Parts: sequence; structure tokens; C-alpha cells
Amino acid sequence: MGKSTAVASFSAICLSILCGIHSSNAAAPDLTGKGEGRLDIVAWPGYIERGQSDKNYDWVTQFEQETSCQVNVKTAATSDEMVSLMAKGGYDLVTASGDASLRLIAGKRVQPIDTGAIANWKNVDQRLINAPWYTVNGKVYGTPYQWGANLLMFNSKIFPVAPESWSVVFSEQTLPDGKSNKGRVQAYDGPIYIADAALYLKSTQPGLGITDPYQLNEEQYQAVLTLLRSQHALIHRYWHDTSVQMSDFKNEGVAASSSWPYQANALKGEGQPIGTTIPKEGVTGWADTTMLAADAKHPVCAYKWMNWSLEPKVQGDIAAWFGSVPAAPAGCQASTLLGAGGCENNGASYFDKIAFWKTPQAEGGKYVPYSRWTQDYIAIMGGR
Repeated sequence: MGKSTAVASFSAICLSILCGIHSSNAAAPDLTGKGEGRLDIVAWPGYIERGQSDKNYDWVTQFEQETSCQVNVKTAATSDEMVSLMAKGGYDLVTASGDASLRLIAGKRVQPIDTGAIANWKNVDQRLINAPWYTVNGKVYGTPYQWGANLLMFNSKIFPVAPESWSVVFSEQTLPDGKSNKGRVQAYDGPIYIADAALYLKSTQPGLGITDPYQLNEEQYQAVLTLLRSQHALIHRYWHDTSVQMSDFKNEGVAASSSWPYQANALKGEGQPIGTTIPKEGVTGWADTTMLAADAKHPVCAYKWMNWSLEPKVQGDIAAWFGSVPAAPAGCQASTLLGAGGCENNGASYFDKIAFWKTPQAEGGKYVPYSRWTQDYIAIMGGR
């Protein structure tokens, strides 16, 4: 799973999204018959399980039996990798986060869907309906999938009490075990991590006047880059592969890092000393959307999957495995794997406290566009 830095330029985003060019809604295919027999999906690791990791977690087999659509999954470790894969083509669906979805729409890699053809659309959380990261000019470009927070994951032997601040990964300091954090913390290998640093500075340097960590003026942006350059000396690894990060916590002495609930749940399941917390500065997060490729070869199977993915039990099972929150609230009560308190444990009450990923946009030059985020973060990871 290599990291790709392919991105759409901001000018393309402006032309396709901000400047009023409309796409026509694509009519849903005839969904009354069987599908085309195949479905190719680009997804985050852990998002589409068929029981190979744990036989209890399988929301693919029944779908395949009922639809005759054979599901094939290509995992992607970053949003940039997803954008790159969709640009190459050959996939029907992608579980895109907010920092990829507008780029996919702007690049005409995905098409509007007919929500009227998706019976389970009625299950979608009202807070996610018409969300700006997948709805453009009144066109709906996909079905909500799951949402959650980018947590601070820590080794609970090193931190008997959960860290209160993201400073443990941004500032050199002595940890509770008496050793420096230098070489013992990680950061996410993706330009969107700039927003995590901006959120930290929003709280710790209020004089900068940051209000939205995704909309940074030049002064704010330069302050964030300065923080990230100083952080580079502390970094053990810029992570993007979930399995590698889990191995690092088990075998490499990593003390703390931004992470997804997926890794934390998996490590806890192995009996590892792992804790997670939402620090006082807050967290970024993701609300992911299953988007239909503009040139999908298996649209019937794709529509059937989008509908299936909004079944309450499927939603609950995904949340139980990944540590996320269902996009269909009924999923909170529909999965024995998730359990009665599962949604609350996964952060269901934090919706209004999460700064959800979205594509940074320049808005006429007022803010720094995502194209610069990409260039500068690659340089920072390289020590420049």
C-alpha cells in the first residue's frame, strides 16, 4: 500500500464546484434483476470484511449470496492514494473521506446518484444528509458510510493516565516513564495532517486567529509549517499502513500517535497496553461516503451495495469492527457485535466536537489551497 500524492489542483475544484458548473444526475440502472456478477471497491483497511480476519465480522458473504455480485476490494492507506486509484480507473465504488470526495467530484471521477433508488437512504443520519463534502450544487455523490475521530493513541504502560494534550506528539518533553518522547511518537503520512497541527495551534496559540483548521491564511499556515518542521525531529515514523503502525506500538517502543479506532481496537483485542483519548485541543475526524465511479462497469452491483451498506445490522457490524460510528443511527441497536453501549464508546456523542476532514479551498486566494498542503507536507516528511 504505497502512498500516492496525486491531487487535483484547486483551479479544477473551483471550475467544477465553486464556479457553478453543474453535473446532471445519472439515472439509476434497472435494479430489479441480478447484478453484473462483480463489484470492485477501493476502501479503507477494515471497512469491508468477509470473515477472513475474524469469522464473526462478515458483511460481504450474505450480500454476494443474495445478489450474485462478487466483491473485490483494493485497500488504500491515504485519501491521496484513493484519488490516484480512481483516476486510473477500473473501480466501481470508493469509500472516500471528506478530504478526497470534493477532489473526486471536481475531477469527474465519480457521478451523482439517485437516492430514490436506494431504499435504505431513509436510514441515514439526518446530520449527514446534504453534507458539503459529498453534495455539490444539489447533486448527491454517494451514500454516507461511517464516521469517527482521529484519536490520540498511547501506550498505557508509558502513560498510566491518558495524556491531556496533543503536545506529547508536537513538543519535545519527558514522558511519564522518565524518557524523552524523541523518536517515540508518530504522525499521519498525509497532507491532511496539517489540519491536526492547525487544530492544536488554534488552541495553544489563539493569537493566530485560526477558526477553521482547513482554511488557513498565509500567516497561520506558516506557523503550522513551523510546528510540523520542529515535530519532524521527534518522529519515529510517518504512518499510513495500519498494520505497520500496530507493529510499531508492539515492537518499536512507540509511545503515542494520532490513530484511528481500528488500530486501537485491534491492539486491545490482542491484549496490548493501549489507550485512546480526545485531548483538550479537540480532534479532526472523517465522515466517509461510498461514491460511484463515473465509469463504473458494474452499476447495478454498485447500487445494490450502497443500499446494503445502509442496512442497520451491517452499519453496526462495521462500527464494531472499525471502532467507528454508523452513518445509520439504527445500526447502534442492530448489532450484537457492537453491543448496547458500542456507539457511545466509539464517540457517537462527539459529532459536534470533531473537525471533519474536508478539502482545503483557496476561496479566491484568501486561504492556502490543498495543492500547497501536499507539496509542503512531502517536504516536511523529507526533513525540509
